[in-house]
Amino acid sequence: MEKEKEEVLDNEAVENQQPLEEQPETTGQETSDADNVSADAPSADDKSAQMAAEAQQWQDKYVRLVAEFDNYRKRTQKEKMELKATGGEDVIKSLLVVLDDIDRAMAAMQTASDVESLKEGMALIHHKLMETLRAQGLEEIDAIGKELDTDLHEAVAKFPAEADKKGKIIDVVQKGYKLKDKVARHAKVVVGE
Repeated sequence: MEKEKEEVLDNEAVENQQPLEEQPETTGQETSDADNVSADAPSADDKSAQMAAEAQQWQDKYVRLVAEFDNYRKRTQKEKMELKATGGEDVIKSLLVVLDDIDRAMAAMQTASDVESLKEGMALIHHKLMETLRAQGLEEIDAIGKELDTDLHEAVAKFPAEADKKGKIIDVVQKGYKLKDKVARHAKVVVGE
């Protein structure tokens, strides 16, 4: 009985097998196609090397940009320092002419007997100084008779005044000045109450 089972099993195995002629053959062309596919597809190592190179490129660009910005910052800071150091040079040069006039007036006061001519000379020097400063952008803040404006004026005292002068400036203790539309010094004023 066992012999019969072996024969049946052998017959089934033979029936399930395909003849050699019907089995698909692997040709050399199919093998080379499979090799080409694996050669064309980039490997994980190639992709990671490419990504690493690209990351290095971006990092290099970033480092260069940071260095450029740092150089720009240092250059502008140096320019600002130079401007602060020499920024008032034009003003000083323009005031030297007035200083010369003051020196001449001081020398004239030592020997002068005419007070009126000294007053005239000082008025001319004052006028010349104010014109020089106006040319540099300095402007006097007009205050008397105006309403108190805390952006321009500083009230240092209140003084009883007539009804029409209440809340208005009746006296200027110290003149105020604007330099190119920016307050250089607030006017110290007395306000009527």
